[in-house]
Amino acid sequence: MSRSALALAGLLAAAGVTHLVNPAPYDRIVPRSLPGSPRTYTVVSGVAELALAAGLVHPRTRRAAGLAAAGFFAAVFPANVKMAVDWRHAPPVRRAVAYGRLPLQVPLVLWGLRVAREAGVQ
Repeated sequence: MSRSALALAGLLAAAGVTHLVNPAPYDRIVPRSLPGSPRTYTVVSGVAELALAAGLVHPRTRRAAGLAAAGFFAAVFPANVKMAVDWRHAPPVRRAVAYGRLPLQVPLVLWGLRVAREAGVQ
């Protein structure tokens, strides 16, 4: 398994665990326009991250999991936008964290795609 796939799996596993162990911060960034409870989206996101991590670890599912991870990172972008909007008047450090998450999604999407591409050539 490539270091890149292992690192992405680790990142997703850690994020999934934090979604499930400490869901309140994630609940607050779920866009209000989504129907249902924010907690449902937080839990589903956490479980999805754990499933993606598991998929990245197994060679047979790595390509699909890499593609799905890229899609997942794109899909959660609205939550990062909500966080940036909500924190626009926050102290500078919190604002920097919120704004810094926005461009971070691009390399995460590209990382998932790279893992998928590398899995296809092995």
